[in-house]
Amino acid sequence: MNKVFSHPKSLRNIATHYCAGCGHGIAHRLIAETVDELGIREKVIAVAPVGCAVIAYEYWDFDCSEAAHGRALAVATAIKRVRPDNIVFTYQGDGDLAAIGTNETIHAANRGENLTVIFINNAIYGMTGGQMAPTTLLKQKTATTPNGREASFHGYPLKISEMLALLAGVKYVERVSFFSPQQVIKAKQAIKQAFLNQINNTGFSLVEILSPCPTYWGKSSKESLDWIRDVMTKEFPLGRIK
Repeated sequence: MNKVFSHPKSLRNIATHYCAGCGHGIAHRLIAETVDELGIREKVIAVAPVGCAVIAYEYWDFDCSEAAHGRALAVATAIKRVRPDNIVFTYQGDGDLAAIGTNETIHAANRGENLTVIFINNAIYGMTGGQMAPTTLLKQKTATTPNGREASFHGYPLKISEMLALLAGVKYVERVSFFSPQQVIKAKQAIKQAFLNQINNTGFSLVEILSPCPTYWGKSSKESLDWIRDVMTKEFPLGRIK
């Protein structure tokens, strides 16, 4: 039987606002495909906070809720506790999940909330002008580190996935990327596993995705993918962490 490539029912067929080469569009599609394949479209609720994905709810054709910057996991916790039969996930960037929302992230994970987290790590603040993020690499140039990030002044890149993996309440953490078709397939598998964990009441699951930001990295789309493969994965190794 031949598999027919088609548009996911959970993804609206409209143009997006994302820059050329941005990874958000790929992530949106993988999530939509997963929701369709698992048959949870009528049960899923996404929580999208402030960031480049602030209007993700315009693209997914299932229930979504907005949250203040950094508060997605607090909102998701409330929704899941009030509606435990729904499948609730957050979709957050590194500036949101690993900076402004670090408190919510750590405590929701430590409590073992039965949630799914899709964490987009592009090592920069995308929506607000390309400033340094907690995940910005050493020597990486941004709007606020024009000479490159220096450990002695700015600190080191925050490895949020490794930190969360230490918590007893966290059941699954995996880091994936989009720099090749093979990696996109692996990302899809990780996303599906994170949703299956919630369906099976396993507990807190997080998938970190190393995603390109050509606009604020000052690179072409191809250069951005190569940079993830050759540079970013050395700081943030791919694979299942827990």
